[in-house]
Amino acid sequence: MAETPNHNALVGILWMIFTGLCFVGVTALVKVLGTRLPAQQTAFIRYALGLVLVLPALKSVLAAKITRKQLGLLSVRGIVHTGGVILWFYAMARIPIADVTAMNYVSPVYVTIAAAIFLGEKLAARRIIAVMLGLVGAVIILRPGFRELNPGHIAMIFVPMSFGASYILAKRASNELSPTVIVAMLTVVVSIGLAPLAWPVWITPTPYEIAILAGVAVLATLAHYSMSLAFQAAPVSVTQPVTFLQLVWAVLLGSLVFGEAVDPFVLLGGAIIVASVSFIAWRESVLKRRRVTSNLNGA
Repeated sequence: MAETPNHNALVGILWMIFTGLCFVGVTALVKVLGTRLPAQQTAFIRYALGLVLVLPALKSVLAAKITRKQLGLLSVRGIVHTGGVILWFYAMARIPIADVTAMNYVSPVYVTIAAAIFLGEKLAARRIIAVMLGLVGAVIILRPGFRELNPGHIAMIFVPMSFGASYILAKRASNELSPTVIVAMLTVVVSIGLAPLAWPVWITPTPYEIAILAGVAVLATLAHYSMSLAFQAAPVSVTQPVTFLQLVWAVLLGSLVFGEAVDPFVLLGGAIIVASVSFIAWRESVLKRRRVTSNLNGA
């Protein structure tokens, strides 16, 4: 029996909730790890360990018969993701978990701006307002001039740009390839990209640090896989608002486990960004349905 749209939406929401829990677990483990190891090294170890997890998927990758175009798409995604991963590991060890989580929400806002600048996409007045609100949310979180911004905050300004581009490329790839192939190829490409960056600054990790990074690899791999499943099950307009729960969990984790003060401005800014992103995603969904209906009527 075919699945109903409501069932698909529920499945997508549940997968996105699981994705958020995994990502919060990743941030907690990286926070525990600290700053002894360079960011590019910790990122490389995490992805190298992730390679072990995706070994069973290599058969699926070979069976997928990836075309040159698809390989190019996955490679570009891996390169973009590599830069974001290094900056994210650097920021995560230096600023509160809630700040990192809230700033990550800006990714779709950056993507919308980039599409208008580089791809010539037109932005309606309502989308422009939504983009501006998203940027206002980011400013509320950072509050330049009213709080001390360390290098971790500066790094987080660029992380959403990288991850936003990566997620859009993942969404495009999910139309043609399975989540297993997408996650496996991301792990392979990012590992290759990080290797030459980690080698010059290598510090011998302790067994404890390796164990922590193994946990990061497991949770992050699960998160990327479940996110791909969420994308397949439901449109972004349905799953995007669910990501706000991740900020709630991050605030609770930072406060109860790491003794970080609950910053109401971070919650306010995060809520504004999520509302902005959700509206952008909803408008994209509406416009897509209109284009499909128009094409059908004109056929």
